[in-house]
Amino acid sequence: MRRLMNFIALALFLVAFTVQAQDYDKDKLNWYNQTKYGMSTDKAYKKLLKDKTSKTVIVAVIDSGVDIEHEDLEGKIWTNEDEIPDNGIDDDNNGYIDDVHGWSFLGNPDGENIEHEQLEMTRLYAKYDKIYGEKEADDIADDEKEEYELYLEVKEKVEAEIQQSEATMKQIESLYDMLSKSDSVVKKALGKDDYTNKELKKLVKKDKEVGVDAELLLKYRENGMTTKLLERYIKYFEGSLEYHYNTEYNARKIVGDDPSDFNDKYYGSNDVEGPDAMHGTHCSGIIGATRNNGLGNDGVANDILIMSIRAVPDGDERDKDIALAIRYAVDNGAQVVNMSFGKSYSPYKEEVIAAIRYAEEHDVLLVHAAGNDGKDIGTSNNFPSPKYESMEEEFSNWIEVGASTRFGKAKEPKKFLFIKRQGNPGLAATFSNYSEEHVDIYAPGLEIYSTVPQSEYQESQGTSMAAPMITGLAALLKSYFPELTMLEIREIILKSGQDVAEVETPCPGDTKVVLFKTLCETGKIANTYNAVEMAIEMTEGK
Repeated sequence: MRRLMNFIALALFLVAFTVQAQDYDKDKLNWYNQTKYGMSTDKAYKKLLKDKTSKTVIVAVIDSGVDIEHEDLEGKIWTNEDEIPDNGIDDDNNGYIDDVHGWSFLGNPDGENIEHEQLEMTRLYAKYDKIYGEKEADDIADDEKEEYELYLEVKEKVEAEIQQSEATMKQIESLYDMLSKSDSVVKKALGKDDYTNKELKKLVKKDKEVGVDAELLLKYRENGMTTKLLERYIKYFEGSLEYHYNTEYNARKIVGDDPSDFNDKYYGSNDVEGPDAMHGTHCSGIIGATRNNGLGNDGVANDILIMSIRAVPDGDERDKDIALAIRYAVDNGAQVVNMSFGKSYSPYKEEVIAAIRYAEEHDVLLVHAAGNDGKDIGTSNNFPSPKYESMEEEFSNWIEVGASTRFGKAKEPKKFLFIKRQGNPGLAATFSNYSEEHVDIYAPGLEIYSTVPQSEYQESQGTSMAAPMITGLAALLKSYFPELTMLEIREIILKSGQDVAEVETPCPGDTKVVLFKTLCETGKIANTYNAVEMAIEMTEGK
């Protein structure tokens, strides 16, 4: 989902990513489990669930990978009991050898992994440029016009993104050089490599010559802008140009399958962590990090097993991988699936729809992040989607999730350079996608502290964080009320949310103030306490 962020959301992600455990603001820790605009999960456990027993629920996380050895996920990782580890045999005859804790559709048996990928529009541009690159509009046959129009569309977008990325990176590099020079001057004046804002303020007052550099550094540091952060920006844009928008890049040779052949499905490896499991591990911790153990954060659900399915690289995921990942989750016992990813184009959408219907037939709930572009997904593409033009009936097993915050009223965001850093953004996160018809409900997605690889913890934000809140809630309900179907649980989650329909909030991606009810179908934020209350009422007498 990171590649879908607009620049404001990217700034938030990179600023927050640098926050380490020892420096974390304890006032924000686990806020999403608490009251006001959190989900009141702690209250539900304390008042409604304390005397109830639970049953373990399997949760599939289709993502970049999961650190299955994380200290706060100990005992929370699914194990395929029908598979003998590392014997090189497909013991359960499901087509996937040694899939002990899940499966990766982004690797091969030799231990090689896809880390970076093109965007889908880049893949389409590369594909159709070979066909239409030398043709003029008059050369296009009637049965080619739709493809040709798509070619022109993606060509324009990819070339514009390349141009914008190169220009933005130049700005960042210029600022980096300027701050680096000032940083060297200050370090020399102080005689040390580390310094505080307080020391910078003293230099501004006492040393006119060095004070100019100190004042410059102070200005940007107070707005969260440091040379380390700028290095992350540069790395991000370099990666975009090298991988995301590069029509010559071919990551798929590592896997060796044909991405257009959905019958060719037994590929990949059992490396469910992969080269960068930050995103998937963060989502997993939100869903089910061990509660009340004094480590990191507390997950929403306390009796779950995470099935890691690696299908989301840095870049756009393949439709084939996602369709097969959903089917793998269903076939191996997952009851709820977290899907914190998305893209603007889906060339094999019918195969993805079929996989979603397969999950629907088996009473498996799919929870999907709405995306981080601050746009109305009812009028712009975001795949996979809760609603496709070709569908006669809506999915009954789908929840589309937007991101909310812990703030009720908006404040003017701080401004610096060419971006705005989000201060108190209002109840709807400024980066969150929205739609009165296509987004079902919101959940906490800003300033979320959770697990990351190597048994560490960091803060991040996005609808990628909001979706696992709902996934965790669904798993919690299934755990304590196993007689409920997942479709009934979906109904409970949507009906029981905290009603904030009449709350005013800035519209994501805009400055205008709107009523929250215009941003999602329910006008609600998910609430665990209310959901458990409703589940108790629904199951009485069952």
